[in-house]
Amino acid sequence: MLVLKKDFVNNKKNDNILNMDKVEEILTRGVDEVIDKKHLEKRLRSGEKLRVKLGIDPTSPNIHIGRAVVLWKLKAFQELGHKIVFIIGDFTGLIGDTSDKDAERPMMSEEEIKKNIHDYFEQAGKILDKSQTEMHYNSEWLEPLGFKKIGEMADLFGLHQFEARENIACRLEQGKRISLRELLYPLMQGYDSVAIKADLELGGTDQKFNLLAGRDIQKLYNQEPQDIMTMTLLEGTDGRKMSSSWGNVINLIDEPDEMFGRVMSLNDDLIKKYFVLATRISPKEIDEIIKSNINPKDAKMRLAYEIVKIYHGGKEARGAQENFVKLFQKREIPEDIKEIKIKKGERLDNVLIENKIIPSKSEFRRLVKGRAIEADSQVVNNVNYVIEKSIVLRVGKKKFLKILI
Repeated sequence: MLVLKKDFVNNKKNDNILNMDKVEEILTRGVDEVIDKKHLEKRLRSGEKLRVKLGIDPTSPNIHIGRAVVLWKLKAFQELGHKIVFIIGDFTGLIGDTSDKDAERPMMSEEEIKKNIHDYFEQAGKILDKSQTEMHYNSEWLEPLGFKKIGEMADLFGLHQFEARENIACRLEQGKRISLRELLYPLMQGYDSVAIKADLELGGTDQKFNLLAGRDIQKLYNQEPQDIMTMTLLEGTDGRKMSSSWGNVINLIDEPDEMFGRVMSLNDDLIKKYFVLATRISPKEIDEIIKSNINPKDAKMRLAYEIVKIYHGGKEARGAQENFVKLFQKREIPEDIKEIKIKKGERLDNVLIENKIIPSKSEFRRLVKGRAIEADSQVVNNVNYVIEKSIVLRVGKKKFLKILI
């Protein structure tokens, strides 16, 4: 009996050490800033269960892995038993957040919002345990919000605070329009925290102003101000911040081959950052991977495999890697080939002419007749070829491009 009791104590001690390690990783991995860090750390180490909030506006129908950085942090909190509150901003999406924009974001229509939110929670469920996640649309509480309450919240902030934001200051200097609607967005996001009684809110570094607004608005409603955690932003395939509006994204629902190829097109200097923010590999193993692969291409191959594995499984990841090697390396196709984004169903000849790959339809017919165009290593024989999926195209002997749907 004494041995069992001793084992129980030792196991409990080991569990506590493990949880302390997890708390340390939660507070540091991919994290830019925590306010109030000492307060949050004390609560986490005490075993208190928190309501951890994230809101995402459905500005596109897909969640990309840049947004998934915060979702993975939520997952870490969820694994420690905290309650995750996932808010789909069907109302704030109409207002439009200008936090990361150098120009006014146009208002979206209700039809666009409805289309985009169709399977948003399902996509988030690739990372979060949906059965343990509290999900809301913020129109539940924002749509009936009266002007009196909006006025009370607006009274907490001065125009100078808004003007001090870097992107707003730049727009003012350039004489660009700033709508009054944009001033309302932080109030709406802040009221989300009141509605769900958030203990902690997560967001990218570009969301800091909005997250801090939530703290002030909670005080107005006699709530304890939430702690906030800002996460490092992830660059997209062109080196700029990953953004659906720029098309430089890797989406959670991309097909394995497309996802693998897009990761392989990244700049080499982003490899370690992607390992830290977009995978769950331990920091020690990441350092070993970077150190042991002198050729960055090999480390990037491992990175692409790990990312595809997360969202599609090991079998699909291995298949995507094999296809990439077959298509790119053995056929000496450059990894930094030009990418063209199109709509499904466009004619290949029109796409090539519009993007100045070939000069005319007669040249397209000549190339097809000479078996000089290949789509995913298959010869194009039809002059009326219609593009139904993303493909890698060879035109002539040396021109390669990637067409993305």
